[in-house]
Amino acid sequence: MAWLLLSLTACAARGPLQPPDLVITNAQVGGSIVAFDQDSTQLAFGDWRGTIGLRGLADDAAVRRWRAHAGTVNGIVFLDGGRHILSAGYDGELAEWDTHGQRLRHVQTGSPVMALAAGELDGVAVTGHADGSVQVWELDGLRLRHRYRVHASAVTAVAYLPERHYIASSGNYARVFLWRGQDARPETLPGPPTASRALQFSPDGRWLIGSGWFRLFRWDLAAASLVTLPTEHHGLIASLDYSPDGRYVASISRKTDSSVYLLDPLNGTVLRRFRRHDLCGAAVAVSPDQRYLATTSDDASVRVWRLEGPLR
Repeated sequence: MAWLLLSLTACAARGPLQPPDLVITNAQVGGSIVAFDQDSTQLAFGDWRGTIGLRGLADDAAVRRWRAHAGTVNGIVFLDGGRHILSAGYDGELAEWDTHGQRLRHVQTGSPVMALAAGELDGVAVTGHADGSVQVWELDGLRLRHRYRVHASAVTAVAYLPERHYIASSGNYARVFLWRGQDARPETLPGPPTASRALQFSPDGRWLIGSGWFRLFRWDLAAASLVTLPTEHHGLIASLDYSPDGRYVASISRKTDSSVYLLDPLNGTVLRRFRRHDLCGAAVAVSPDQRYLATTSDDASVRVWRLEGPLR
């Protein structure tokens, strides 16, 4: 138990920063993922036990929960204007739900799902797996389109850029692949100094942003070049989310830190600081209208900040 106490202490909050406007305490058993719907009116979150929670952003909204997976929920995407949810779990299942927790369809992918990204307008979902494969799915019927066996170990992150159909994946051995189109052959990008825990395309398709211990990784996709950017994080940057206008990247860290920042993607400097979680950070999301920031962590809470003022 000593190692567990040390680990939890290392991730503990280190002082007051901008406080959240909404805290959902005991929201789950260890947070793993968080996502907004397209209208920025609903927030979904998943945990280690396989439970999905759903809450409206009104102050008096109730939380709806259902058991979705037999293992950690590693991906959530809203579909159909927020009326449906696509989830992916460590149990290897990809499933679509209505917002009352009724399962509409599901498919077994053949390997634990470690990451999920989707482009609803393109009708595509991308999953990264524990066996090192990257799989491309048609949202219509959850039909498998491609299975790429590119990584020698578990996939750590996937990203998808709508309209351009770009796909990116990273793995535990610091390999990063790029597909410039769903049917293209994968390219190997310059390897970062450590495995990239998260991946995000810039909205304009110029950059791919990744993260490791303390640093951001930024690939110039035209030149296929890599630069490494220092940040104020003191741990592994576990999750990133690009703002829709491309001005900043939201970040959260874990292992020896639980900081939450908005970072400048050009140089890694902090643009805005938020109060840390009590334990290791897990996931961060920016709402499509850029009014909200949401996070979850090992402390089982979900936190929401209104970026222009308090929640009403």
